[in-house]
Amino acid sequence: AAAYDLQKLIQSSGGSGAVLVKGGHAENPDACVDILYDGKEFQAFSAPRLNTRCTHGTGCTLASACAAWLARGESIPSAVEKAKQYVYEAMSNAEPLGKGQGPLNHGYLIKT
Repeated sequence: AAAYDLQKLIQSSGGSGAVLVKGGHAENPDACVDILYDGKEFQAFSAPRLNTRCTHGTGCTLASACAAWLARGESIPSAVEKAKQYVYEAMSNAEPLGKGQGPLNHGYLIKT
């Protein structure tokens, strides 16, 4: 529903041309589905829901990873797909630190 509200807002204001709505807080117990609206159509990006408390910074990381892939010349849908995979892997490889929501492991690709 939020994505459709954003569609109306973008169309009426001239907007940015693309909006990504993160679905990590949705009630789907099996998957996290993010919705991209590119100004013309909707596209869903799904990943299995992880049983982890290491979720602090997922939104900022997703936005930054999208921007990085766009800067490398990827299309918007491709950038979102690659960014979502990066966030998923950073969550999958995170170690729970402290109490509450732990951080992602942004350096999971670095081998020591």
